[in-house]
Amino acid sequence: MENQNQNNNSENLEQKFARIKGWGVDADPENEPTYPMKKYTGDDHNRLNYDRPTQQVVDVEILHSNERPGVTSVFGTSAPPSGLSGQIRRYAFKHSEGSYAHWLPLILADRINVIEGIVDDLKHGIIPNIFAEKGWKSEWKYNRKGLIQKVLVTTAVISVTYLLLSGKSKKKGLG
Repeated sequence: MENQNQNNNSENLEQKFARIKGWGVDADPENEPTYPMKKYTGDDHNRLNYDRPTQQVVDVEILHSNERPGVTSVFGTSAPPSGLSGQIRRYAFKHSEGSYAHWLPLILADRINVIEGIVDDLKHGIIPNIFAEKGWKSEWKYNRKGLIQKVLVTTAVISVTYLLLSGKSKKKGLG
């Protein structure tokens, strides 16, 4: 009886929300193990009893959360921290993941790492195609007004910064 009421309710809901594309895709109890509510049997906690994978060899500096006792068994090593961006990342990982002192420095480090990458390319004789890498061709095609605004604001900021810095150096030379 209970199963029949459940099926009727399911059919009513299907009709009620049929106009919403994709609604109810997970409502099939034969296809969804958590439908309508997962029934815990005690076996769910057995997943905690597993053999830990072999620890990956740590041969580069790995930054990890100070909320964890150590590094995870497997981790990425393709871009270990280096340069100014690496120093900023090291600072960020001294703070809890729930604080701005963790995330804001990481965002800053990402921006600085982009500049470090451009400098490294130039050092190795590679001229980066910044226009293509930044997607300016499609930006010009689909968001011309926004691109022009970005370029104007960037030009203004760089110009003002240059004028302020060059004005200070002239004053030092006069004194």
